This record gives sequence, structure tokens and C-alpha cells, in this order.
Amino acid sequence: MDRRMASGEDDLIARYFRPLATDPGAFGLVDDAALLNHTGDDLVVTTDAIVEGVHFLPDDPPDTIARKALRVNLSDLAAKGAVPAGFVLTLALRDAKEQWLAPFARALGEDAAAFGCPVLGGDTVSTPGPLMISITAFGRVPPGRMVRRTGAKPGDRIAVTGTIGDAALGLRVLKGQAGEGLDTPSREFLIQRYRVPQPRNALAVAIREHASAAMDVSDGLAGDLAKLCAASGISAAINLADVPLSEQARALVTKGSSSIESIVSGGDDYEVVCTVPENRWDSFLAAARLANVQVTGIGRVETGPAAPRFLDTAGKPVTLKRLSYSHF
Repeated sequence: MDRRMASGEDDLIARYFRPLATDPGAFGLVDDAALLNHTGDDLVVTTDAIVEGVHFLPDDPPDTIARKALRVNLSDLAAKGAVPAGFVLTLALRDAKEQWLAPFARALGEDAAAFGCPVLGGDTVSTPGPLMISITAFGRVPPGRMVRRTGAKPGDRIAVTGTIGDAALGLRVLKGQAGEGLDTPSREFLIQRYRVPQPRNALAVAIREHASAAMDVSDGLAGDLAKLCAASGISAAINLADVPLSEQARALVTKGSSSIESIVSGGDDYEVVCTVPENRWDSFLAAARLANVQVTGIGRVETGPAAPRFLDTAGKPVTLKRLSYSHF
């Protein structure tokens, strides 16, 4: 393009995002569209937006915002058993400041390379409102092998990756609503879990090979599991004592400044909840160990359309006041 005819948007794209467009199908971001090579696999498509004041705080570092924007989409691909293929980015900015855009673009490029998910294109717009980043990510699975929410069967084990509740607690720490009595490294751990999710893409193939149903945990384990159960037409029993907690989260529960009920209904975990048939359970755990991803069994699938039951250590049902975060 003749730079004499370039707009401010063209300059922004050329300076910050064209260097990230290393995939041949991106055409150096000089065309109106990108090209994904046909490989014979099914193409999995997911999209998530993150909005200032909702998914991140106005003073969050730009590099963590970039990583979160991409990783929340990578988490969805992992839950579907898909291998990342690329993404497109929409960026709504109040202004184009070097001190914000440079670390944002650098972190986005680092994650795109680390997860094998190259930028293919997108759009930049100005807005008088809050900063917004929307990413649409593409992944590949063998034909007919995408793991849906609808395949859970009675008797299946229910598993969750990683630990639950850290991100919601990290947000509370940032807002001064939690963390009293924790040392600085513990507070920073929880804050980082809120700002930078850890998508479980290393486990995607194991999920595809073993899980009967799966979904990304973004709005809260309790609520997202209820969605999976509704889609599969089944129920579930969850042992709250088995829900995996980090040392930091457990410390806050022990101190009484948080509860297991609030932890399972908090959002921003970006872990995977899945159901696994009993005869595949041991091999699933073995695959998780090879992938170096923590997996914990938390309950079983039951018959019937009732909402999932959450049980205390005595096996008695616990009534949750809220199942998950809701935007509306």
C-alpha cells in the first residue's frame, strides 16, 4: 500500500499487528480476508469478547489483557478437543497509544506462537466507550470428532482440570474484598490467575479421545456443569469436597473469608469440565499425566433431567444461592 494513502488504522495495523501475521494465509494483513488451508479436518469456530470493567480492570497491564483475550478462546477449543488453527481480532480502542499497544501486540504475538494459533486478520475501530477485544478462533478436529456438550451418559465420571475459584478470588483481591492474611506471593498468584488464564490445550487430544462431553468453565463450575447436564438430558452428583482448590484458595476457605459455594459459582476459571466413561477413566488420567495437566474426579453423571446436586462431606445436598456469573 502507498503510505501516502494510508489511514491511521492502516498505520496501526502495519506497525503492531502485521509482524504477527506469519501464517501464509494471512497475506501480511493487506487483503480483506484470510485463507485457511483445507486439510480434511472439521473446522471448529469459537468467539469470545472481553470488555473493560467486565472481564478486566481499567488498570490491568496491556500484556495480560492480550493474553486473556486469546486464551479464553483457546480454552473453548481445548474443551472441544480441537487443535488451534488461527484467529481473527477485533480491537475497539479509545485511543492508539504506543505505551499500551506495543506490549499488547508483543504479548499477543508471543501467545500466538506458543499455542500455535496465528493471527489471520481482523479489524480495529475507535470507540468512546470501554475498551473491547473480540477474538474469533479456529481449530481443527478429525471429521465428526468434536466433543460436544450432549454426549454425557449415566455412570460417566465427571472431571475438571486445574483448580477452581482462583480467578474469582483474584478479582476480589484486586478490589480489596479478599486476601487479608495472605502473603504477597499468594495474593499475586490469585491475581495472575484472574488476569492470565491457563487454557488446557495440551489436553485437547486426550479430551477428544476419552470424553463423552465437555465444555469450557468460564462463568462458574456449578452453572456451566448445569448447562452441560441440560444439553445431555442428564443430571449429576458433585462432591464439593473433591473440587480441586489451590493452596491459596483453600487458605481463604479455611479462614472463612471465602466459601466453597462461592468458589464453584465464581467465573473466569477457564478450566475444562468433562464427562468420561468408566472404562476410559484410567487411560484418561494417564493421558493427563503425560500432558502435565492436573485432572480431578469430582462426581458422576446420573439419570433424569434434574439439576445437578452438590453434596457436602456428609453426602447432604447444599443449596447454592447462585450457580454462575451472568452478564444480564
